[in-house]
Amino acid sequence: MHRMVCALRRVGAAALGVTVMFATASGLAGCAGSAAPPQLTQPVVLLGEVHDNAAQHALRLQAFRALLARGARPVLALEQIDRERQGALDALLARQPRPNAGEVVRAVGGAGWDWAFYTPFVALALEYRLPIVAANVSRDDARRVMNEGLAATGFDAAVPDALLAAQAEDIQASHCGTLDAAAARRMALAQIARDQYMAQVLERYAPHGVVLLAGDGHVRTDIGAPHWLDAATRARSESIGFVEAGDDDAPYDRRIVTAAQPRPDPCAAMRARPGA
Repeated sequence: MHRMVCALRRVGAAALGVTVMFATASGLAGCAGSAAPPQLTQPVVLLGEVHDNAAQHALRLQAFRALLARGARPVLALEQIDRERQGALDALLARQPRPNAGEVVRAVGGAGWDWAFYTPFVALALEYRLPIVAANVSRDDARRVMNEGLAATGFDAAVPDALLAAQAEDIQASHCGTLDAAAARRMALAQIARDQYMAQVLERYAPHGVVLLAGDGHVRTDIGAPHWLDAATRARSESIGFVEAGDDDAPYDRRIVTAAQPRPDPCAAMRARPGA
């Protein structure tokens, strides 16, 4: 049971096309524990998260703010914005006067995310005039991948069997036993498409410097976006997983451990759904 709950936190709602948000930003500040914000030293940084953990978002924001204070001006890449919104985002950022963070979020922010956690990052990007890049594959495209496969939708179908199996196992666990193996493998293809697209974004902006905000599952060094980076970009990158005390030992270049975010049992609601 513990492994299932950990996997559910790690994979994240948006990656699976379901809404599993259990908390909002209000009332969650008292769980930072003893973790300190990491110093970001590589030009390509992947910052993981448990999506509803307020302490982790606070630590990441401190780390990002400190990076900017040292003079870095990276691209901010967000899992929370679908790639189809990039044109609208670029037009909005080119507008004079420039929009505020709330306007950007309302115009292009993805549904199903608690934007109280991400708006401060957008505000910093606007303050420092950083490029903001959409880094996610939409749910519609994810469904196409599940139905038609990776190659037919423009992604790399050369997926190692062990990687696909590990992704499918995580997805099955995250669904608390309500999903069969065949469905889990199809959903794993969508997760892999998202990882591949995030890797493309990181490679595109690596010469400029880029910080990606994404769920821990996407920044795992074994089966996430780092696996799909070319060797040169991978050598200049660092994946930082923000995990909760008691989670399993998924691999990252660096691991920041925080207290677990209080939340209801995720499996109870999932198993109560009709047809589960």
